[in-house]
Amino acid sequence: MKFKQKEFTAELGRRIAEIENTLEDYVSVFLDRYKPLLLEKGFTLEAKLSKAEDPFTPGCQSEISVGVMDEEGELIDLHTIRIWECTRHFAGLQISFHLPGSKVTGELLDETPDEVKEELTEYVKDWMEEEE
Repeated sequence: MKFKQKEFTAELGRRIAEIENTLEDYVSVFLDRYKPLLLEKGFTLEAKLSKAEDPFTPGCQSEISVGVMDEEGELIDLHTIRIWECTRHFAGLQISFHLPGSKVTGELLDETPDEVKEELTEYVKDWMEEEE
């Protein structure tokens, strides 16, 4: 879902934080469940959630990343789901600095936390099937 700067409210900030917190709690459960399964095959599974410090600052984003590494620690597969991203645009182009007339927008993940959890589970299961 896209939001204009005038729609940046405390309620939206709480919603972003709630999604981040729910998924942050899931990351440890996810790793506890699937890391040993991949370890048996000689691979390492890592997952991390990066939270937005101030979600309404252009350039700020939050995302969850899941990576699979081989025995040498080399990343062989990465899956990232962006939860929130705040950007500044001018004339349709993304810019990194304030320019008069530029607009700040935000984009929030359309999926529910449960759908994200399912996506991550399917990602690991599909990846494990490919390796068999």
